[in-house]
Amino acid sequence: MSTDVQKAAELLAAAAGTATPCPPIRDLFADGDLDAAYEVQRLNTERMLAAGRRLIGRKIGLTSAAVQRQLGVDQPDFGALLSDMALGNGETVPAGRLLQPKVEAEIALILGTDLTSPDCTTADVRAATAYVCPALEIVDSRIADWDITIVDTVADNASSGLFVLGDTRVPIDDLEPADVGMRLYRGGELVSEGSGRDCLGDPLNAAAWLASTLARRGDPLRAGDIVLTGALGPMVPASPGDVFSARISDLGSVRISFAPEGDT
Repeated sequence: MSTDVQKAAELLAAAAGTATPCPPIRDLFADGDLDAAYEVQRLNTERMLAAGRRLIGRKIGLTSAAVQRQLGVDQPDFGALLSDMALGNGETVPAGRLLQPKVEAEIALILGTDLTSPDCTTADVRAATAYVCPALEIVDSRIADWDITIVDTVADNASSGLFVLGDTRVPIDDLEPADVGMRLYRGGELVSEGSGRDCLGDPLNAAAWLASTLARRGDPLRAGDIVLTGALGPMVPASPGDVFSARISDLGSVRISFAPEGDT
């Protein structure tokens, strides 16, 4: 393992531990070195698991064609979901819990069986999915001012923060994920909208990519895992006191609040 990988992992871990964003870490590696970036992510995930946190699933990022073009990539990325990243529907994010939060609405899959094929298809994902629910992902960055490239975000656990699952549980056969519509509100204001087709054409495409990628890495998705399949519309910055709610057709709604500044 290179010292640069270790240094990047330590910088990101320190930023999380001190609640002080760090400069971009991309200059430690060759341009676009995703293998090194995923190694940084792996080191810090192992660090978190050793501290008693528990892996409960994965998130998929960069599922928007526009964002991929912006970062100069042609594929999504992924990060780990840990048990203490989950908040209940309608709960409040404590002040100071995150550094630079942004909110996006997604479809979440909860798996009923393992997905171990390195050539996973959308049909495989459907067969493995126990149910589907609406979700909010609250992304965050340990990199100052969100000054990120693909290497920075991958190393930083795909800019993971927190997530919220809605209370609705819908069998996968009762909807077509590509056809859902999404509206995200901050208070009563519509701030983002999109559809299932804005997520790699179909959230199931994103999930099949993730399952195949993890299987090839020897770390496949397992029964019980939560899969956040990627944003259905643009992410929106969150400020203290904000209240966000998303409505996803055929799936229902999900809500999260941010504590006012100074609350404990």
